[in-house]
Amino acid sequence: MKKLGHEVKLIAPQYVRPFVKRQKNDAVDAEAIVIAAQRPEMRFVEPKTEAQQARAILFRARERLVHQRTELVNALRAVLYEFGHIVPRGIGRIKRIETIVEAPNSDLS
Repeated sequence: MKKLGHEVKLIAPQYVRPFVKRQKNDAVDAEAIVIAAQRPEMRFVEPKTEAQQARAILFRARERLVHQRTELVNALRAVLYEFGHIVPRGIGRIKRIETIVEAPNSDLS
């Protein structure tokens, strides 16, 4: 927006909340933001740079991947448990799961 000549100012939600008068909806939120922005003592938050946004995206993507990996390992542990193979918790035990699944004399269907 700065490229178009606008000055971007962000207000943290906790500073706007006291100005919401009734049920929360978009129109009421917009009115509260306008009232809060007109206050001389209002503190604004610096917008994130492109580099900060990129790091945040990478961080969230990595978190999502780690969460999905944990889900998959736990699902594998549960299936193996049904077949009588008990594998302790922890991502470090993935090699043990691999050994059980790929064993030539495995009782898994």
